[in-house]
Amino acid sequence: MSGLRIAFAGTPDFAVPALEALLHSAHTVVGVLTQPDRPKGRGRQLAASPVKEAALAHGLPVSQPLTLKDESGRADLLSWRPDALVVVAYGLILPRAALSLPRLGCLNIHASLLPRWRGAAPIQRAILAGDATSGVTIMLMDVGLDTGPMLLKKEAPIARTDTGGSLHDRLASIGASAILEALDGYSSGALKPVPQPTEGVTYAAKLDKAEALIDWSKDAVEIERQVRAFNPWPVAETRFDGEQLRIYGAIAVDGQTASGRVELAGAGKFPGNAPQPGQLPPDGVGSRLDPGAIVAIDDDSVVVQCGRGRLALHQVQRPGRRPVSAADFARGGGPQLAGKRLG
Repeated sequence: MSGLRIAFAGTPDFAVPALEALLHSAHTVVGVLTQPDRPKGRGRQLAASPVKEAALAHGLPVSQPLTLKDESGRADLLSWRPDALVVVAYGLILPRAALSLPRLGCLNIHASLLPRWRGAAPIQRAILAGDATSGVTIMLMDVGLDTGPMLLKKEAPIARTDTGGSLHDRLASIGASAILEALDGYSSGALKPVPQPTEGVTYAAKLDKAEALIDWSKDAVEIERQVRAFNPWPVAETRFDGEQLRIYGAIAVDGQTASGRVELAGAGKFPGNAPQPGQLPPDGVGSRLDPGAIVAIDDDSVVVQCGRGRLALHQVQRPGRRPVSAADFARGGGPQLAGKRLG
């Protein structure tokens, strides 16, 4: 089978592996659509998207229209005469006039097993919900929000250790190989579009930084998922001594930390305090502690009481400082850390 003329539309890091895969395939990438440069960093200087940087590195034509709703915005796409448009987290609405331009239509890489988690943040929502499985769906786009017929699905388990970042990277890689399989199968007729089921539809709303604030009255498992889902952005956070404390790594525990060695609050490894290894307070005692209370410190974690269960913090960050291990945070807190409350 001869290669296709492929136009590509994408913006963030998630889309780059798919672009690279297409560039190393039998197909020809004839042009790239990406969002306009945006202010970035403390200096708020205009910066190119990751997809634009990758496209320019390969000498590809790049177009950055503000919208595709008018003819001028679609002019470059029309001039490229693509057989298909591959869309990956582009961020702009594709109207019917744009969707109908490529001969084979527009194929989208979506980071979920549709129809579950249609929308902007499927990776993080899957972790927050405690899903055991995620994956990638390749679908033909229509004018709805991730409602088009499916060409193929690739599943990926969600591990207890997965963060939003690690699952993002794994699904980006899966999507890169899946789009090549879908293009070959669809153009040859081996893959037929299948309508999405009408049951099981859920929506993955865009992440809001306000969601990052931890409510310690919740279940420890739920907060653990929040920490994992929001790493690397927006990063789960709480308050400590009147200032922000960001939490990059944590795990729900029941009675003991993961290392199995726990010290009672007030008897940890602080200057002037002799270590007194022991168990956490029994559940009957711990249940009377207010949510957010630091109940124990051990060699690699700071243990915090939740509404139900406890959360062992492993990596945290104070304002203006680098992320550090919870053990380093505890040492820096001195003897006053034990018994304090977060939130």
